[in-house]
Amino acid sequence: MTMRNRKQLLYSFLLISGVLVLINILSASFFARIDFTEDKRYTLSKATKKILKELKQPVTVTAYFSKDLPAELMKGRRDFKDMLVEYSNLSHNKVVYEFLNPSENDEAEQKAQQAGIQPRLVSVREKDQMKQQRVYIGAVVKVGEKSEPIPEILPGSSMEYNLSAAIKKLTNTEKPSIGLLQGNGEPSLAGISQAYAALDVLYNVEPVYMTDTTYTLNKYKTLAMVNPKDTIKESYLQQIDKFLSEGGNLFVAVNHIDVGGQGNMGMVANSGIISWLKKKGIVIADNAVVDANCGYASAQQQGGIIYQFKFPFLPVINNFAKHPITEGLDAVMFQFVSQISYSGDASKSFIPLATTSEKSGTQSLPVYFDINKNWSDADFPLKNIVVAAAVVPKSGKGDKIVVISNGTFGVNGESQQPNQRTRQLDPGNVNLLVNSIDWLSDDTGLIDLRTKGAKIRLLDQIDDGKKTFLKYLNFFLPIILIIGYGVYRFNRNRNIRMKRMEAHYV
Repeated sequence: MTMRNRKQLLYSFLLISGVLVLINILSASFFARIDFTEDKRYTLSKATKKILKELKQPVTVTAYFSKDLPAELMKGRRDFKDMLVEYSNLSHNKVVYEFLNPSENDEAEQKAQQAGIQPRLVSVREKDQMKQQRVYIGAVVKVGEKSEPIPEILPGSSMEYNLSAAIKKLTNTEKPSIGLLQGNGEPSLAGISQAYAALDVLYNVEPVYMTDTTYTLNKYKTLAMVNPKDTIKESYLQQIDKFLSEGGNLFVAVNHIDVGGQGNMGMVANSGIISWLKKKGIVIADNAVVDANCGYASAQQQGGIIYQFKFPFLPVINNFAKHPITEGLDAVMFQFVSQISYSGDASKSFIPLATTSEKSGTQSLPVYFDINKNWSDADFPLKNIVVAAAVVPKSGKGDKIVVISNGTFGVNGESQQPNQRTRQLDPGNVNLLVNSIDWLSDDTGLIDLRTKGAKIRLLDQIDDGKKTFLKYLNFFLPIILIIGYGVYRFNRNRNIRMKRMEAHYV
């Protein structure tokens, strides 16, 4: 190699090295990516950008992630770090972050747990065997002396909502108030523990005990009536009317079916809400909805054996409107629900939020629940029966009402003893309740993020034989390709040598 060629090689090496160093420097200051996902899960929302733009104080995010996480959880770590880079850039470095490994030593682990981040057990595969691994995958957001933990950061979860909501909660000095009606058989705040925990991030949720005297409700953005069992006084309903006329919003989840003590009869239940809603044009029919797409009930046979069976009076709802309340929902299970329709004036819009499947029907109340009935297609002559709806002024101003004809779908139940766990609800049930109240009350736009990225898209299932075939194909195919390429190169080089040995070769 000549001296000139060596200099050219050196100059080329230095030029390439300089370009790479410049790219690294620029990448530390600028961050960009193209989002091809269907739901734009990697694109920050307007609500998040507004929160970051309005930050007055520095926000510190301490992420606690164990080392050597399984591949899927490591993806969550990368996504969270990329998101933090964007948060930092958009906030002009008011959001600062660090990543710590709590599994490093006892002191680091104790610090994580004191901050509210608990370890979780995950299953990992090693050498075709499953084992349990203890990992940390959480974060703590801190503003001044206040902090808010994000216990788990999972890939595909509503990551942006959790982070933005935590920042909003810590920087928001005045949270809107939501009133939960009490005194008519409704559950307490503890009775809707999962929904309350989600709402408490952005709102002051308070119990409301109405009296016969004039009661001031205008402090509340939204009033929630969840499963009232007793008849509500006319004077109370008049106060709610006044609240609505002044621009307040109302969420109603009410049962119109009273299941008898034996559990085999469904009677008309009337807490006074049904007739009151009817005056507003919101009609909850005297019927019970049945759906071929349903959940399971349990019964006891002779001998004490418990068995489960599909029960059409427990419809599983998968049909949702394209609306902020139902965006991202996959399924909600109702219990003994009735049909909702609208007969009000044309100044308001009736928006069906959730409907039954293509095979559904109604049965007039009272109804006998025959657990031994053999259901056929003839029992489901209807489709798309409305079981949740919103009524809003067409002008866009004034009161908004969301009605769901099942009072218990979002209720965990009351603890009878201290430290007793109540039943845990499916995420869809909780999200429908929380999203409804959030939509009625929210001015930030964060409701659009609650279920962003939360849809689960399952891979097609394959049998064990095909799994084994694909496993060995993945292992041996690269080896076969390399050997094949080596044979091809060997034969090509041999042919070239033979041509060079020929007398006429030039």
